[in-house]
Order: sequence, then C-alpha cells, then structure tokens
Amino acid sequence: MYLHYGFLHVWRWLLAGFSLPGLLFVGLWSLPLAAETLPALRLSVLQYGTAHWELDYIQREGLDRQQGFALELHPVANLPASRLALTSKTVDGAVADLLWVQSRYEAGAALLYVPFSSRIGEVVVAPDSSISRIADLAGKRIGVAGGPDSKGWILLQRVAAGQGLDLAASSEIQYAAPPLLSEALRRGRLDAVVTYWHFAARLQAEGSARTLMPLSDLLVELSLADQLPVLGYVFRDDWGRQNRELVDRFAAALRQAKQALTNNPDAWASVRALMRARDDRTFAALQSGFVAGTPPALDDERIASLQQLLLLTGTAPERVMPSSLFYREHP
Repeated sequence: MYLHYGFLHVWRWLLAGFSLPGLLFVGLWSLPLAAETLPALRLSVLQYGTAHWELDYIQREGLDRQQGFALELHPVANLPASRLALTSKTVDGAVADLLWVQSRYEAGAALLYVPFSSRIGEVVVAPDSSISRIADLAGKRIGVAGGPDSKGWILLQRVAAGQGLDLAASSEIQYAAPPLLSEALRRGRLDAVVTYWHFAARLQAEGSARTLMPLSDLLVELSLADQLPVLGYVFRDDWGRQNRELVDRFAAALRQAKQALTNNPDAWASVRALMRARDDRTFAALQSGFVAGTPPALDDERIASLQQLLLLTGTAPERVMPSSLFYREHP
C-alpha cells in the first residue's frame, strides 16, 4: 500500500514539474515516432537479385532515413511478379532492364530510368576449351540466357556479323534459364554460354568455366561508351515528376551505398546472407563483380550511347526513349 502511494506521489510530482523544459523532453523522447512520418518509397526487388544487396545495405545502415525518406522493400520471387507490382502501382519502383523500359515507352507507359548496374553478362566456356575468340564460336553449341531478345546475345551477334560471322545460322543455339545453362556447361553439353554475370561468377568460382569475354566489351566494339547502365531502378514517369525530391533522395542514398560497398570490404558482412555464396571464393567473385558494375553518372554523351544501344537492338529511331527519361544526378 505504501509503495503504491509513494509511486502515485512521485508521479504527481513529475507531472506538476512539467514546465516547458519538461514538455520539450517529452517531445524529444517521441522523435522516433515522428520519424515514421518520413515519405515512403516502395520498391519491388527480386528476393535473390543483386539489387537487393545494396538496397538491404541502405536499410540496415539507415541511409534512407539520413536522406529523409523510408525505404520499403517488397521482395518478389521472379521478374514477372516485379513488373506486375510496378504496373499495378503496388509499388513506386522496381529494377528493370533497359530494353523492357524501352518496350514500355513504346506501349505508352513512360518510365524514369535511374542507373543501377552496367553488368550485361558474360560469355563463358569450359576451363579447358580451345575457344579463345568470337570466330571460334562458329559451329559450336551456344546456350543463351534470356531468350532470343537478350541484349547480350543481340550485341554478340552484331559484333560477330561485323567479323563476317552469322552466329545464329552457323551455330546450334539453345535458349534456357541460367541455372539450366550452367548445368549443361558443367556436363559438357554446351560449348559456350551467354549468361548473366552473377551466374558466370559462380561458375568461375567453382572452376567450371572461364570468361571468353564480358559482354560489356561489346559496347566498345560497337563504338559506344563503356560501363553503360543497362539495368536501372524505374519509376512511372508521372509519379517521378510529382515526387522528384524523393527520387533525388533515393539516388543520394544509392550513391552512398555504392561508395561504401566499393571502398569498404567490411560493408559486405551484412549483405553476405543474401548472396547465397557457398564459400569465400564465390563470395569474392560476386563482390568484385558487383563493384565492377557500378556505373558512372549519366551525362549527354552516355545518354546518347544508351539511345544508340537501343537502336542497335532493334528500336526504330523515331521511337527511342527521350533523354528526359534518363535520370541525371545533381552536381
């Protein structure tokens, strides 16, 4: 009873003593609740996609809140689910391939394109393969990830054609999902595979493949700027124009994350679980591959190269995305 009375007495004394300084204390104590009112940015992300690595880092390190917004991630199992989330407006943005963004523009659904990665993919062969150049691919069994419209495959054919080689006609082409192509290469059922960079990195780390060429090298062969961001974070253009400050804040957080992951190896400790690296060698290959894909900021020349890339992959000149849809960072 006395304890109860004493508690009430102290509580009344505290309440009575709440002048302006006391109220300020209460206000400061409630700041974490106020932080919940930060504008939210909802992004769809593949659960095991490479973009998830840097987005997870942004959340873990609070880079979003430092920049004045709250990043909400909506993990999905596959690319169609991510695209559906974007087009249905379940999320504000998603990661997308440049060619898909172009196709949406042609369909009347313009998207703002914020650079993510310049990694197109790689052409890999068995470690003991005699294939050493593009010309050696003639007559070989080639696996292609992403189907006949894969930009890496289109670019490879372009460069080969410049050397007088019709790869599609002279070789046996098989289209399949990357894991199936990786297994076929391991078993010797394919001579070369055109695949995504992180699948190539895993194959090389386990000793099942070596790189014939990074597909990004093909850009130089075609007189385009190197390290073009062929993957981007995309937002509906009307939404992006209405929320430009939020997009700018997101871009600033991205820049911070990329700098940390590039310059501080310890920053990868929290990301490793998402990478599904079975050993240190695979982890190192994925880490270095991701960092190598960090693209420079876009300027007039690089945007023109992206538009030229769209032309090379079959877009009609009058239907190419305008430069206004490519995000430029503030100086």
